[in-house]
Amino acid sequence: MDEKRKKILDRFKRIEGQLRGLQKMVENEGPCEDILIQVSAVTAAMKRAGAAVIQAYMEECMRKSIENPEQAMTDFQKALTRYVDLA
Repeated sequence: MDEKRKKILDRFKRIEGQLRGLQKMVENEGPCEDILIQVSAVTAAMKRAGAAVIQAYMEECMRKSIENPEQAMTDFQKALTRYVDLA
């Protein structure tokens, strides 16, 4: 696994841990303020992870564009549109 994929995977594992912590906070009826702060932290972490994935995908598309630039651009635009719709 290349270094970029490992870093992205590590981000998602940290986010998974944050989500488990949130579940416990809700189960234990933690303070709403603390839960919302953690929801905000998870949301920000997901946005940063999404940006890292976009950067890695863009680099992949740039390499592929040598062979078929139009298809690479279409693929990247489609992926970016899906991400922006979710953000």
